[in-house]
Amino acid sequence: MKSANEREQLIKNINGLLNQAYDSTLDKIYALLQKIEDEEEEEELKAYELAKKSAEIDGSVSWEEAKKELKQEIKKEVA
Repeated sequence: MKSANEREQLIKNINGLLNQAYDSTLDKIYALLQKIEDEEEEEELKAYELAKKSAEIDGSVSWEEAKKELKQEIKKEVA
């Protein structure tokens, strides 16, 4: 992962090149970025589904479910 300074400089460099690019090149770059974003979303969805199946198999629970259970246990102890 890039540092904040490296990332900022890279974005500045990209912006400089984008400002000089032809419209057709901008269209291609935009399409490529959209494709990359779609692929990343698909990978995240697959990872989520895999984690969900794994949790079902090994009996683990999500953090949200664990918090709910903990709150219920605390209420039982207080009552």
